[in-house]
Amino acid sequence: MNAKISPETIDAGQAIYSKKILMIYDIWVLGISNTFIWRCPTRHLRALFSEHVSNNHLDVGVGTGYFLDKCLKAKERRVALLDLNPNSLAATADRIQRFSPEINQGNVLAPISLQGEKFASISINYLLHCLPGTMTEKSQAFGYLAEHLMADGVLFGSTILGQGLPKSFLANKLMRFYNEKGAFSNLGDDMISLKAGLKRYFEDVEVRTRGCVAIFVARTPKLIAK
Repeated sequence: MNAKISPETIDAGQAIYSKKILMIYDIWVLGISNTFIWRCPTRHLRALFSEHVSNNHLDVGVGTGYFLDKCLKAKERRVALLDLNPNSLAATADRIQRFSPEINQGNVLAPISLQGEKFASISINYLLHCLPGTMTEKSQAFGYLAEHLMADGVLFGSTILGQGLPKSFLANKLMRFYNEKGAFSNLGDDMISLKAGLKRYFEDVEVRTRGCVAIFVARTPKLIAK
């Protein structure tokens, strides 16, 4: 991890997710903000999740567990959670207790220790814009996660970009407010740096945008390809 990124800075992006905030997260973020502010209705992220999730899945930056709850069929499968915030882990584990999830508390900007076999799919939704540093620094997370992905597996997710995409006045104001509070750190994030970060660790990369949001899919980890 880059020495300039302190533990305090890393904590800032996840500290906002108190139990009270998590109670309104689905309504405010996935309902109102995605539709009217970021201009990427949550149905597009649900479609992404449903298309790529496997029976051996790791969810990173779990939030409230919304996508796991809404998109996974009720059948026996392996589901693992990875997040730095204990409130998010507890809320998600309770919400999807029917899958007996594996719970891992950790920082994606450092080497990750996970038990068991590698995963067939890894999702990382709405986490990158909360991480500190430049997109190049944040992209180290792709490398650490790639170590836990099967050779034929897929990593997919989404992030809100601060540069290069049209934003409404309200989106611009809210994004700057979140950055000032430390909840976001994405004013310099753009498509070019995101794609470059993914290509640094994966052979096959797809990135598209909707509103202020970049949606990405990456396959064939380079550490495997080599």
